[in-house]
Amino acid sequence: MNKIIEASISASIAVKQAILEDNSFQQKIEQAARNCIQTFREGGKVLFCGNGGSAADAQHIAAELSGRFYIDRPPLFAEALHVNSSYVTAVANDYGFEEVYARMVQAAGKRGDVLVAISTSGNSSNILKSIEAAKRQGMVVIGLTGNSGGKMRDLCDVLLNVPSSDTPRIQESHILIGHILCEIIEGEIFG
Repeated sequence: MNKIIEASISASIAVKQAILEDNSFQQKIEQAARNCIQTFREGGKVLFCGNGGSAADAQHIAAELSGRFYIDRPPLFAEALHVNSSYVTAVANDYGFEEVYARMVQAAGKRGDVLVAISTSGNSSNILKSIEAAKRQGMVVIGLTGNSGGKMRDLCDVLLNVPSSDTPRIQESHILIGHILCEIIEGEIFG
């Protein structure tokens, strides 16, 4: 059991160390933060989507922005697109699960807003359709994926493709990146 614990911690550190040593990756995090800051300053919103653990990450990061992170300050308009279970189940039933996020992007997104699309593989069909809908709306798309970027690689304005192909290690880095974004955004707008 101890070997599993040590191996998991070491693997997580190795992925984060690779990000720490990659200046271009850090510049992409800065660009993603700048996109969100501009959107919030212009009265826009940041929408998040993901499946499974990535949905949990989407909801977590949105909550840090709409509630608070470090600073007691006014809320920012950030929302995870899956939090209305009646909507999700109705659209999935009537149109198919692939359309769940795309339809909400069409309803809630506008030019200048940001979509943060999270998929460890970069190939989730409902996430890809949400990106296409966001692009049609004139939104900026920030993608969080694993190393390959999958099909999202060519669709995102900013692609944060974590240097790993191991889903748990990718997700651990996604939440780290999300927290970094929250700290930068909050500090720049309210600091």
